[in-house]
Amino acid sequence: MSDQDITLTAGDARLTVAPGHGGRLASLRIDGVELLRQGDRYGCFPMVPWCGRIRDGRFRDGAKVHQMPLNSPPHAIHGTARDGAWRTARVSADEAVITYDLVAPWPYPGRVTQVVALTPESLTLTLAVETYDDSFPAQLGWHPWFNRNLDGSAGAVVDFRPGWQEERGDDHLPTGKRIEPTPGPWDDCFGMPDGVEVTLTWPERLEMVISSPEKWVVLYDEQDAAVCVEPQTGPPDGLNTAPRLVTPLEPLEASTTWRWRRL
Repeated sequence: MSDQDITLTAGDARLTVAPGHGGRLASLRIDGVELLRQGDRYGCFPMVPWCGRIRDGRFRDGAKVHQMPLNSPPHAIHGTARDGAWRTARVSADEAVITYDLVAPWPYPGRVTQVVALTPESLTLTLAVETYDDSFPAQLGWHPWFNRNLDGSAGAVVDFRPGWQEERGDDHLPTGKRIEPTPGPWDDCFGMPDGVEVTLTWPERLEMVISSPEKWVVLYDEQDAAVCVEPQTGPPDGLNTAPRLVTPLEPLEASTTWRWRRL
């Protein structure tokens, strides 16, 4: 099937999925109000086959060291799938399934599948990466850019209760030390051992709870225009420090759900 944009609707929720533009969600409107920052770099894109930065763009798999392009010098950032064209596998009124085949510069063959399921009050995203060949380390996650203000609303308020914060070095990567969570603004990774749960509230407009069974989340709110809440399967540079293995018998899977209510 083609990689043309897909529109899903459920009640007053309307979602645009752009397979041809990195498999990202290009738009999410609730009651006609746009929640996602607009622009080619924004929306909400899947981070595959790694999340955040890889130190110096290099990761080790056994005795092999692989070099990824330094698209955020001196590091590689956010995977390769956001730069590729995904393909549409199946579409209904409120669900889409899209796929992406891992290609160079990623050194291992594999297939990524994203399922996007919309209801009037929620959105669930599921990612899986599988291989029929060599096993390899990988990470999965999402990078949504939520508008800080909704159609003139007051700025979004973030509420969450992390178990720890990964200390961030001058190179924007975790040092390996866990510290007590600090106040924002953040470009930081947090551990939530019972699963990710972060609440975004646009006062007098909307409350959204972003949850995931995964235990890591990156918060980025250093820009005036947007707030990013990024559930993921491991911390930045996790291909080196906390790798998850994809094997022919066991794919790597992750999910996140956004639930909203009007205020």
